[in-house]
Amino acid sequence: MATLSVWQSLIIALWVAGIMSRWLLGGATLMLRFSPLMTGLVVGLVMGRVSDAMVVTAALQLIYMGVFSPGGSMPAEPSIAAAIAVPVALLGNLPAQSAVAVAVPVGLLGSYLYQLRFFINTFIGKYTDQAVENLNDGQITRSIIWYPTIASFILFVPLVFIALYWGAPVISNVISALQETVFIHILEVVGGGLAAIGIATTIYVIGRKDFLVFFLLAYFLSVVFKSLNITMVTYAIIGSLLSIIFVMTKQQAAQSGAGNGTSAPSDFDDEDDDDF
Repeated sequence: MATLSVWQSLIIALWVAGIMSRWLLGGATLMLRFSPLMTGLVVGLVMGRVSDAMVVTAALQLIYMGVFSPGGSMPAEPSIAAAIAVPVALLGNLPAQSAVAVAVPVGLLGSYLYQLRFFINTFIGKYTDQAVENLNDGQITRSIIWYPTIASFILFVPLVFIALYWGAPVISNVISALQETVFIHILEVVGGGLAAIGIATTIYVIGRKDFLVFFLLAYFLSVVFKSLNITMVTYAIIGSLLSIIFVMTKQQAAQSGAGNGTSAPSDFDDEDDDDF
């Protein structure tokens, strides 16, 4: 039975704790927490299978594209989901759809764990109030930065480590044993639907009808050129060139409008029209 080593489990657990504490790279940890891509990359580096890990993580990213965090609270924790689901998939050589089936419940459980962190911080807040009353700069720094960070590491590191070191191999074996069954087929169908919902939600939030043509163009290009095995680097270059052409065209239109004494249409006109 394939397993993670103690050090592999510990490094991934420390990474998750650093993200969830918002200590790592300051405010950048918000983006690391909201997106599973970087966690999947770290897992791939630790396990020595970066390419396989990113294939699995890409499927998870599609799900969480539609997840929002009002007030910093999320219905699921993408980083925790990726930290558990990606190793499970790699240990059992499972397809990305199976990883999705693992990530969804793990992400939901992770959200409750994050709420527990908030509860713990309420006790730390009492020290912050005392520090402010006493105008003690050192105590304020410790109560705002160091104490919550230490509490986060104490909370997340042991739980994530246990889930990885003992739980991931067991889950991997169970999912592998259930392959080609109706149960796994249902999970794969549901996982595919969640990815579609994530994409649809992102498009809805963008809400710019004049930009949807670029989304449709990218989709059909990927379908038409699938047999050519074009890499993402090529698509990125094509997208960059198209965006430059689009911006240059709009700038020329604006300059022409200014020269003729007419104002070019604002980028926000469509948004204003949609509100009424």
